[in-house]
Amino acid sequence: MTHIAIAGAGLGGLTLARVLHVHGIESVVYERDASPTARVQGGSLDLTVEAGQRALHEAGLTGEFRAIARPEGQDLMVYDHTGALMLRKDTPDDAPPFDRPEADRPVLRKLLLDSLPAGTVHWGQAVVEAVPLPGGRHRLRLSDGTTAECDLLVGADGASSRIRPLVTPEEPVHSGANAVSLFIRDIDRDHPVLAERVGRGSLMAIGTNRTLSTQRSGDGSVRVNLTVRGDEDWFTTSGIPFDDPAAAREELKQLYTGWAPEFVELVDATTGPLAQVRVAALPVGLSWENVPGVTLLGDAAHLMSPFAGLGANLAMIDGAELALAIAAGTPIAGFEAKMQARAAEAAAESAANLEVFLSPRGAEGVAELMSR
Repeated sequence: MTHIAIAGAGLGGLTLARVLHVHGIESVVYERDASPTARVQGGSLDLTVEAGQRALHEAGLTGEFRAIARPEGQDLMVYDHTGALMLRKDTPDDAPPFDRPEADRPVLRKLLLDSLPAGTVHWGQAVVEAVPLPGGRHRLRLSDGTTAECDLLVGADGASSRIRPLVTPEEPVHSGANAVSLFIRDIDRDHPVLAERVGRGSLMAIGTNRTLSTQRSGDGSVRVNLTVRGDEDWFTTSGIPFDDPAAAREELKQLYTGWAPEFVELVDATTGPLAQVRVAALPVGLSWENVPGVTLLGDAAHLMSPFAGLGANLAMIDGAELALAIAAGTPIAGFEAKMQARAAEAAAESAANLEVFLSPRGAEGVAELMSR
C-alpha cells in the first residue's frame, strides 16, 4: 500500500513529491501521459520570490533553477491595437537577476523530475476513480486497469480533476474567454525583424473584446496567443476550420482586421498545429470542509484564468507547503485554509483582469487599470 499517492505530474504534484523526498518521505505520482514528452507542456513561466522560487528553495533546487532561469524574460511591452505603445518594461542589466525571472515550463518540469528517485512517477497510469475506505484511506482505479491503495490522496490533476468530487461538488465554468495558441519555431533565424519586435520577453496588444500576445521561450520559439471573448461553444459556432491549421490562420486573421499590420504578421509567421483552450475557472474563494485522507492543490483546487499569471506559482507553493505540513505532522486542514485564502485573492484578481482586458473598452480600460 502507498502511504501518499499524488494524482498528476504537473509542477504542483512534482514539487510536492520533491519536498516530501527532501524530508525523507516517499510518494507515488500517477500520471496520465505516457512519458514526460508525450505532449506540449506550455510556454514560459515567471516565478515569484514568495511562491515559485520559495517552493524551489524548499525543494533544494535554487541553484539548479537559477541555471535555467532567464531574467531578461521579464521584459514586457503593451500596445493598443493600432500599435501605440502603452507600457514598456525593460530589465536593466543591473536589476536583481532573480526578481521574477522566466523559466520554460518543460525545462522546469524536467528539473523537478530529475530530482526524484527513479520510479516515483508512474507514467500512463491516471487515477480514474478513487473509492473511500475506512480510516480515510482510498482505493484507486488506474487507467491501465490496475488498482492501488493509499493513506493520503492528493489531487494535483488539474482542471478536470477526478479527485475534486471527493471534497466538493463544484466544477469549472467557462470564463467567457477562448484562446488559440500558435507557434513560431525559430524566430531569430527565420524572422529577424519580428524577433526584434517581439523582444526578449512578452508582448501584448489589446483591442475590443480580444487580445494578441507573444511569449518568447529559451529555445528561440515564440508562442502567439489569440484570446477572444465569446461563448463556451465559440470554437464550434465561429465557423473557423480548426482542423485545417492553414485555413484557420487565415480566418483568425480576420478577427484582427483593422489592427496594426505588425501584429497580424506574427500570425503569418506561425507554423504547425494550433492549440485551443476554452478558458475556465472555479468559483472565486472556493473552500471545503476537510475530508480525511484527501486534499487538492493547484488547478484542481483553484483553477483560474491566466490573467493574473500566477497559476504555476500557486501550484508550486501549494505543493511545497503541503509537503511541509505532512513532514511536520500538522493538520491538512490548516494547509487547506491557507491555500484557499491565498488562491481566493489571486482568483479575484484574475477574474477582474479578464473583464478589463477582454472588454468593449479595450485598451482604454487597460490603461486605467495600469494607472491605478
